[in-house]
Amino acid sequence: MSLPNDPIMLLSVVNTMLRDRYNSLDALCDGENLAKSAIEHRLATVGYEYMSEINQFR
Repeated sequence: MSLPNDPIMLLSVVNTMLRDRYNSLDALCDGENLAKSAIEHRLATVGYEYMSEINQFR
């Protein structure tokens, strides 16, 4: 799967996938063959971090 380069678009895509298809960031990354650290780093550059208790980046 190809993810958007823009961090805000990435946020939207990832949070939608977490809401609709996956119960955790680990499950999303495993299911879509994505690098968890790369997603976390890209979203951290715009002030977002993964919150496992709500399964969302905020």
